[in-house]
Amino acid sequence: MNFSGLGSYSKSVNEFILLGFPCSKEIQVILFMFFSIVYLLTLMGNIAIICAVCWNQHLHTPMYILLGNFAFLEIWYVNATVPNTLVNFLSDTKAISFTGCFLQLYFFFSMGSTECFFLSVMAFDRYFAICRPLHYATIMTGQRCIHLVISCWVCGFLWYLVPVILISHLPFCGPNVIDHFVCDSGPLLTLSCTPAPMSKLISYTLSSLIILLSFLFIVISYALVLLAVLQLPLASSRHKAFSTCGSHLVVVLLFYGTIMVMDVSPGFSHSTLMSKIMTLFYAMVTPLFNPLIYSLRNKEMKSGLWKVQEKLKISLKVFGRQSRRSVE
Repeated sequence: MNFSGLGSYSKSVNEFILLGFPCSKEIQVILFMFFSIVYLLTLMGNIAIICAVCWNQHLHTPMYILLGNFAFLEIWYVNATVPNTLVNFLSDTKAISFTGCFLQLYFFFSMGSTECFFLSVMAFDRYFAICRPLHYATIMTGQRCIHLVISCWVCGFLWYLVPVILISHLPFCGPNVIDHFVCDSGPLLTLSCTPAPMSKLISYTLSSLIILLSFLFIVISYALVLLAVLQLPLASSRHKAFSTCGSHLVVVLLFYGTIMVMDVSPGFSHSTLMSKIMTLFYAMVTPLFNPLIYSLRNKEMKSGLWKVQEKLKISLKVFGRQSRRSVE
């Protein structure tokens, strides 16, 4: 993807200004510290899940392989926007280059699309595990799981490629101020010097399609799962099934609840502040909560995280001993 020389008209604008959250310098520093803590906790939580899945042989199953990839996705999802947002809190110019803006737009929407695909595949996995338990081992083989993971990544990164290219070739001749903390398609379309109904239609259609279709697929999958669980004779079996699916459902509701308000609402105008809050929620808050939700409601994941903690303690002790010996 080449974002340099994006049309002859775009040469008049070589950077955009991301206003972010306009406030006093003191508040900007406080927000920087708060966002930094959230960012670090998000990275630590998702890295812990990846380590738990990689280091624990009992977690080398399709469900946890998908969860490990989902955690890896969340790390890159926050990295698409948060580092630049943190820099802008302490910057006086708050500028982002033309190429950087469209790269951020592409990766932000690609990660979001990939998340929709992963949540759908995880619902697919739970459906077969509960509704077709006798056939689960033959359906969700290791090879098929890898194919599904690769498909999620590839489809996610191809889904929004055309809208980004179309928007990047629009004429931008000023102003170049975006009243947001990320490069979003809506503000960029507004800044275009000429109307772009086709680019707007394609952008909105693709965003709505992946959100609605994946959400519908997940709802149908879990409706079938619910019917199957209610037919289980033992209360303990029903509780275990609800426990394994409950965390995924909470993540689905958090993620889709916010993006549907923002991206699937034709003719509904949102205030700039509301747009920022909603984007902040699914760009930073849900990636922070997801590791907590999956670890707190899953005994096997708790056990895996405990082993990660024990390995870290042992590694620190060994490192401390070696440091003392080198000093002596």
